[in-house]
Amino acid sequence: MGRLLALWLGLSLCTTALALDLTAQEQAGKRLYREGLASGDAQVVARVGVSDMSVPASVLPCASCHGNDGKGRAEGGVRPPSLDWQRLSVGAGERQANGRSYPAYDASGLARAVQQGIDPAGNRLDPAMPRFVLSQADQRNLTAYLKRLGEERDPGVEDSVLRLGTLLPGSGPLAEAGRVVRAVLNDGLEQLNQQGGINGRRLQLVVLDPGADLGSASRALDRLLDQEGVFAVVSPLAPMLDERLAAALERRGVPLIGSTPRSGPSPQIFDPMPGLLEQLLSLAVHARDGLGLPADGLRVVYADAEQATLAEQLRQRLQQAGWSVPAVQAFTGQAPDAQGVVFLGHAHAFGQLTQALNAAGRAPLLFAAASQVAGSLPNLAPQWSQRVFLAYPFVPGDWTEQGRARLAGLHQRQGLDARQASLQVNTLCALRLLSEALKQIGRDASREQLVRALEGLHDIDTGLTPALSFGPGRRQGMAGAHVVAVALPGPRFAEVAPYRPLPDTP
Repeated sequence: MGRLLALWLGLSLCTTALALDLTAQEQAGKRLYREGLASGDAQVVARVGVSDMSVPASVLPCASCHGNDGKGRAEGGVRPPSLDWQRLSVGAGERQANGRSYPAYDASGLARAVQQGIDPAGNRLDPAMPRFVLSQADQRNLTAYLKRLGEERDPGVEDSVLRLGTLLPGSGPLAEAGRVVRAVLNDGLEQLNQQGGINGRRLQLVVLDPGADLGSASRALDRLLDQEGVFAVVSPLAPMLDERLAAALERRGVPLIGSTPRSGPSPQIFDPMPGLLEQLLSLAVHARDGLGLPADGLRVVYADAEQATLAEQLRQRLQQAGWSVPAVQAFTGQAPDAQGVVFLGHAHAFGQLTQALNAAGRAPLLFAAASQVAGSLPNLAPQWSQRVFLAYPFVPGDWTEQGRARLAGLHQRQGLDARQASLQVNTLCALRLLSEALKQIGRDASREQLVRALEGLHDIDTGLTPALSFGPGRRQGMAGAHVVAVALPGPRFAEVAPYRPLPDTP
């Protein structure tokens, strides 16, 4: 029995490898399909429209319309067909689409369609379809790859396993946060696996430690994406990769569900929570509508050089919203002169800001994201009571009975502290989004399909936050924040403005 099992496993592994490994010819065809690049030195040209305008094929590779998976994606009123070779070559020479008969494709028919825009029945293809000028070798390469396109799976997708990955520190100042996220992820995946997984696959998590510096974190990221070959990344904690993460994901086409880097959004990153800009803009709405600050009453102050770009982006967004905002001010110990100060920076600097204002005899209204400054609140002087307003993506009032039960079960199973709720909720929401999107794409999973499914998620009820929604141009599930006033000493908190999506956000 043991020998039979070993033989079966060996054959299974060989079958998987054969399904995924491409010949040199197929690899060249894949490069042409995805990047529009020929195997030789010749430039590949695409002819577009009735005027036969010539453009480099690298601008309009096949995958730009048909997708890396070849399934096509509707865009601009055009629906490119699936390039699944089994479908193209199906039957006894007939198939129906758009009311027309299409004989089955063979290698020569495919070449005619690709190069002349004519199907095997002599019908003109849609004018949106480019015609490519290819050598015989490049056409053979492309045909060879298209015959394998339906067999090729994205990394991390196996018959019985879907492999996910994350980066979580095991030591240093973020070690405890890493432990919490790991516990939430393991617990959530275990719950899903006990229910049979998703689409017949068990979810497996690969966790790597990013280390303490950019070099070690970069190596861990490359290993996660290249050697471990994970299908998607979920809720990583590696702030040192802030400037590199988005580009690395986009280059490999790997989706990430979790917090957006400070460097900004990415087409591959879906964040359940609002970004700092959205949170601070929600505070500005309350400053105007709830507190009556005039249009020239706000000033943007930042404490760290890395916040300078975000501070300027915020100033510009405030200008667009009707505020008259002076140049952003770097806080270096001087007290800003304004009726209201929107602050970006860390908790210690926020405390220093209040001390500088006290010394200057000024008491403006202060606005900040709770995620940045909450640690300073117990040490603030009592005169700042009811003058500090914080943005929170969610508050306990958002929690439904089911959401509370989910948190309580997590705490009981994993021994987690309820005071770590923010990190736990963020991770639980990422898992909720991932599982919902995976269920929608079915068993024939690809990264590209996952991105489309995530884009199509609207009004997802997490039981812990306001409803989450995404879209083709929207990568953050929430477009605003709750506004909470701080009473001192304490601190004590009172919500003064509930979450509402910002009016200028789609």
